[in-house]
Amino acid sequence: MIRFDHVCKRYGEKEVLSNLSFEVREGEVFSLVGPSGTGKTTILRIIAMLDNPSSGTVMVMGKDTRTPDALRVALRRQMGMVFQKPAALRGSVADNVALGLKFRKFPPEDISRRVSEVLDLVGLSGYEGRRTNTLSGGELQRVAIARALAPGPRLLLLDEPTANLDPVATEKIEDLILSLNEKSGITIVLSTHDMAQAQRLSTRIAVVLDRKICQLGNPFQIFYQPVTREVARMVGIDNILAGEIVANEGGLASVDVSGVILHAPSPLDPGTRVTLFVRPEDLFIGKDATAGRSSPRNVLPATILRLIPQGPNTRVTVDAGVRLTGVITRQSCQELGLSPGMTVSVSFKANAVHVVPVEKAG
Repeated sequence: MIRFDHVCKRYGEKEVLSNLSFEVREGEVFSLVGPSGTGKTTILRIIAMLDNPSSGTVMVMGKDTRTPDALRVALRRQMGMVFQKPAALRGSVADNVALGLKFRKFPPEDISRRVSEVLDLVGLSGYEGRRTNTLSGGELQRVAIARALAPGPRLLLLDEPTANLDPVATEKIEDLILSLNEKSGITIVLSTHDMAQAQRLSTRIAVVLDRKICQLGNPFQIFYQPVTREVARMVGIDNILAGEIVANEGGLASVDVSGVILHAPSPLDPGTRVTLFVRPEDLFIGKDATAGRSSPRNVLPATILRLIPQGPNTRVTVDAGVRLTGVITRQSCQELGLSPGMTVSVSFKANAVHVVPVEKAG
């Protein structure tokens, strides 16, 4: 559906994208994630042919985006784009949704039918006569999506579609994105800085940092098998540990981390310097961290350093010879009577540890 080959983008002397090569497959939800200012919106604008790459090639639906104007218009009409802050024209919802159809000179009866269809699709059936200045932010965003969908595009581009919305409106937009993809098979490319949203929605994720794609993969690969420290931090992995493999028996490595031996699956040889990544939710913290658990390989005595409430959960940071952070429910925290200075044990399975050689992890 989309292919970038060695694409760079510069504005004057400032490079905003550096040597990007990746593909978006037809029918998938492809997310570009990363902090603000890393180039996510620029990638979307290049796909939509609102910007041209400074070098490299971009193919969309088998066509080079550097085609003559007439072909660009035909290609552009197979796409819909919704910006982070959608602009609404004065007037009715129906007038806004019908805009692209009128430009394409659809017959009036077809316009009326199509407007009703897409408003029903985005959950705004009956809103045709509503004035846009009476709508909430979430409703305006759904109107913008309906307007983009009305001409029947094969590709939908969404730039931070929920960045300015409350949690209820965000959930509705996310449900809409999944429904559109599942029911119509439309290819969706979206940018977001919300990692949890990317995990919920995406077929595949590209992590964009420092003008480059640092990792591309499915949600499991991105969230549980990061390839660099920067990606690990981006996806919420607190436990990033440097160590050296001291033994390896049948693919189960023993890793010395500041004098603490941890066990993890790895094919790497003894003497290899590695970085270990462990998600906080994979740690079990309690007075007996092995109780009711199936023989975890890593069991460590620890002292609680800090407890931080986090919604229904509590983040627990401990000193176990190495500094580790886990997440437990607030109820469990209260039942265990956890407090700073308390002695506990921490356990986690060997396969909860992702091992990357230092030269790759950075």
